[in-house]
Amino acid sequence: MARAVSCAGKIAVYTDEPGVDGELSPKPNDHMSMSPNEIESLARELLSAYETGQMVPVLPSERPGFDLGSAYQVEATLKKIREAAGSRAVGRKVGYANKAMWRILKLETLVWAHMYDDTVHYSDRNSAALSIANPRSLKIEPEIVFGLREAAIAEGPPDAATTLASFEWLAIGFEIIDCPFPEWKFQPSDFVASFGLHAALLVGEKMRVRPELIPSLVDELSRFKVRMSRNGDFVEEGSGRNALKNPALCLAELSAAVVRRFPDQPLSTGEIVSSGTLTAGHATGKGDEWRADVEGVSLPSLTLQLA
Repeated sequence: MARAVSCAGKIAVYTDEPGVDGELSPKPNDHMSMSPNEIESLARELLSAYETGQMVPVLPSERPGFDLGSAYQVEATLKKIREAAGSRAVGRKVGYANKAMWRILKLETLVWAHMYDDTVHYSDRNSAALSIANPRSLKIEPEIVFGLREAAIAEGPPDAATTLASFEWLAIGFEIIDCPFPEWKFQPSDFVASFGLHAALLVGEKMRVRPELIPSLVDELSRFKVRMSRNGDFVEEGSGRNALKNPALCLAELSAAVVRRFPDQPLSTGEIVSSGTLTAGHATGKGDEWRADVEGVSLPSLTLQLA
């Protein structure tokens, strides 16, 4: 359940859903579109902030002509720039996997941004140490991560079983996010344009999605629990229901959303999808050791040390 109240020019959002409490800056009433030069300039500004750890004091959503469509143009420009510099997009991360927030923010669906080969990491025996360059205000989120076997083009209403059949594996993962905007206040369009706040993803041991297991897996993904602990102390318990009631339904929604916006760029073979947080995002930093213990799906625990 969620509600929004206006206060001092901001929209304060209160909800019992994980990872979405905060303040949202209202968008200006401006229907002009950003020019290609403005898109390019904004992309380079956000890339510089990403690479140096600088803050972005003026939200993109507070600038004339910027909207969600502009945000995806910026995101696509960032992808081109990063790939031209030698990085490779390897998948996508999901944001706002929460229908209560869609109503408040007037979103039609979830949002996403690309992840890259230098930000996605794989654990060694379900344990790893990561160092985040130029951190600002890190948070950590446990997520179910999927690996795509074949192109996923959703047809009809989102269906968890049909979507899972397109995926080769799943795993528990930790996503590290970092916000370039003061006090973690932003709009969904700002989220998209700023790499989806993505800093790193750690992927645990992969569980193969076998066809005969899909019916039971659909049920398990809606019911399983994950327990988060930091430095040996319990922090929070989350559930698969916190990602659109089921991470597999989150996949289906993402597949349909991508094709609606970019018909020629569906989720493709080999892509990795991080399907949305299972708990609130928790502040973290150097020296923290995090552990995720999963109950209800055959996935081993995952441990991350921030170095």
